[in-house]
Amino acid sequence: MKCGVTGWCLEVMFTSVGSIMAHDWRLMGQTSLLMFPIYGLGALLAPIGRLTDWWIGEKGVRAGDRFLRHGVLYMVLIFTTEYFSGMWLRARGMCPWDYSASQSNVGGLIRLDFAPLWFATGLLFEQITKKRGR
Repeated sequence: MKCGVTGWCLEVMFTSVGSIMAHDWRLMGQTSLLMFPIYGLGALLAPIGRLTDWWIGEKGVRAGDRFLRHGVLYMVLIFTTEYFSGMWLRARGMCPWDYSASQSNVGGLIRLDFAPLWFATGLLFEQITKKRGR
């Protein structure tokens, strides 16, 4: 639940940047109700990260390496989820985003220039969903 709400808030803040670029100081942001369950999947990132750590092994891994590994893993998972959920929604005429105008788009469904954003968002979701005492 926390990731869904956080993702929604991040999207509204991110889309309001477009208002700044257009000199519209109302800072209007937008999202779709369809995004709530998609962002909610962010709750699975930390468990997947822990499973990856267990599988690869943590012996001798520096914190910086773990940070990088998790960030890249989450970025790839977010891109994959965005692409396939976008394909599913588009097939039903319901996809609320279209990145076709961006040079870095893949099928109009993902933007590769968002990689740093998804890297950071995945790590943020990991922190939000971390169990206390860990």
